[in-house]
Amino acid sequence: MVELYRTNNMIELSFLESLLSDAGIDYVITDQFTSVVEGSIGAIQRRVLINEADEMSARNLLKELDR
Repeated sequence: MVELYRTNNMIELSFLESLLSDAGIDYVITDQFTSVVEGSIGAIQRRVLINEADEMSARNLLKELDR
């Protein structure tokens, strides 16, 4: 798995999850629980991981997030 995106912004994360799901790209969000344990002060960002085979498609979807 490769890291696609890293953020503390829950709106961006939710939108990215929606884009990936709609495109049929499997993903894993890491550090969710660590972020909650540290009090959600933003010190630990959540990371979105995807399969290497989906990387090019997923990176193209990131362009939607930038809009």
